[in-house]
Amino acid sequence: MVLLGSTGSIGVNTLEVARRFGMSVEVLVAGKNIELLNKQILEFTPKVVVIAQKCDVLKVNHNSVFYGEDLILKVIEDSKSELVVNALVGFLGLRPTLKALACGKRLALANKESLVACGNFIDTSKIQPIDSEHFGLWYLNQSRSISKMIITASGGAFRDWDIAKLQSATLADTQKHPNWSMGQKITIDSATMVNKIFELLEARWLFGEGEYDAIMETKSMIHALIDFKDGSTTAHFAHANMQLPIAYALDEKMDENILGHVDLLKVGSLEFREIDKTRYPIWEIKEDLLKNPNRGVIVNAANEVAIERFINKEIGFMDISKTIIEAYSKYPNMPRSVDEVFEMDAEVRRNI
Repeated sequence: MVLLGSTGSIGVNTLEVARRFGMSVEVLVAGKNIELLNKQILEFTPKVVVIAQKCDVLKVNHNSVFYGEDLILKVIEDSKSELVVNALVGFLGLRPTLKALACGKRLALANKESLVACGNFIDTSKIQPIDSEHFGLWYLNQSRSISKMIITASGGAFRDWDIAKLQSATLADTQKHPNWSMGQKITIDSATMVNKIFELLEARWLFGEGEYDAIMETKSMIHALIDFKDGSTTAHFAHANMQLPIAYALDEKMDENILGHVDLLKVGSLEFREIDKTRYPIWEIKEDLLKNPNRGVIVNAANEVAIERFINKEIGFMDISKTIIEAYSKYPNMPRSVDEVFEMDAEVRRNI
């Protein structure tokens, strides 16, 4: 496989699965965590390595090391692997997604921004989602008529905070996720609920037109539900471990035990909550965005700019959602091509 984002949480879990099933790794692409990358190189012996910065090249223990976005695209094109796992974070992941599909590769996709920004111009038939929510929907999906697809949210770091204190929340506060440890950006997105907006858009592009929604399930034991037109509902229970969706992306016929089963007696009870617009103001645009999913590029660009400003202490936590909503109102147009997706992304970043 070609693994993009090898040192992140999804990349690490992908290599756990590769180790378990004896899969070879042709290419590793990583960012700045060179220490972990060198450990991965030692174990998996990739033919090629690509990193983010030129200044780190000499720190990488490999004789074929490149850097930069253009080289990511080149190694995808030059690779013999049939599978590309895209676990990059942010809009940076879009061009590799487009390149992998253009080269006829199978794509295991964890990069949310690819479909959020450009879903209308991506052939999803060659994509296997490895977000737990979309994997859950895929797992439950069958030939019966569907009324609604539902994904769940943990609620993020501030689900139990006094709302009046949210504007003063710090970067360190956002990283205290109640259920698990993830990367910095996705943990911020979880706290704002932007990640669920993104996942609803992804679901729309992956599964087609229909009704989509999200609810909070505080223990993160249920990842997806489907309401069928006959009145029945199915739910996908599994421990929160990315190795399960990754295993199916690597082998759809997966018939080995990947995780321990959920013991409902130990779980005891589950708590469901509505997603409150006061705590999560981004939810104000959910319905309109699902009706106009091509506008996801605006939301993504504004979110990335707002998060950078928040990290730099230029704005408060609640200003992240405010920035996104203002940009969404300012840019009513939708891109009509891949080129326009990149143009609109750049314009939003320049002008908000």
